[in-house]
Amino acid sequence: MIEFCNVTRRYGSKVAVRGLNLLVRPGEVFALLGRNGAGKTTSIKMLVGLLRPDEGSIRVCGHDVVDRVRDAVGCLGYIPDSVFLYEKLTGREFLEFAASLRGLSRRESEERILRESQRFQLAEFLDTLTETYSHGMKQRLVFASALLHDPRVLVIDEPMVGLDPPSVRMVKDLLRALAASGVAVFLSTHILDIAEQIADRIGIVDRGELRYLGTLAELQAELSLPHSSLEQMFLELTESNGRPARIEQWRTLGSEPASERKSEGISGA
Repeated sequence: MIEFCNVTRRYGSKVAVRGLNLLVRPGEVFALLGRNGAGKTTSIKMLVGLLRPDEGSIRVCGHDVVDRVRDAVGCLGYIPDSVFLYEKLTGREFLEFAASLRGLSRRESEERILRESQRFQLAEFLDTLTETYSHGMKQRLVFASALLHDPRVLVIDEPMVGLDPPSVRMVKDLLRALAASGVAVFLSTHILDIAEQIADRIGIVDRGELRYLGTLAELQAELSLPHSSLEQMFLELTESNGRPARIEQWRTLGSEPASERKSEGISGA
């Protein structure tokens, strides 16, 4: 569903992402973690077609994001870390605009705007200018716009920014439900508790390189820290110059969801 193959991206002489290999399957919630400047946002911008990789390739639903960018972007929904709205539009007008960009018919647009506005508790505010919305309401509106076309892949950069606790819970439940329906969810977050609660697998990047790829339980076993939180293990990985002894093996095995690896065994990975 999402495939990074030996992806490298540079800004001048600075390498932002180096040799990234990653596979995210349908029905999986994957969380990419790292410090500021580690390469998370660059990876996401390449994934959604906003940046080109200097080396390697990225595929979404089988489509190369450079050679077939329209097809690739057409099957994903994207929620950036910074909310941007045309504030002289009402919520309904903004969603109608988003639906038109996705090629939805008028009937589809009306049905899905109703569906998403109810899901995100925005129905009573649809005909109000978005300049009057709170930050959390704006964030929920952007979520709604990203789901109008029923994407097979959802990409989210910092999904909980600006949300109050009830909205955070709603979004967590939504991401689980989307994954259960077969959507591949790719998120980047600084909030490690969120990743610990909802991610099937995690990837930890540091200075542009993937340091770990796998499940929380696998990371606990790899670091011999069976009762540690994700925060403790994240700091263990990113504050040292070393890396887990089997990082290359995890890069390979981690390309399959843990549930599949358990059923197939290591030899089937």
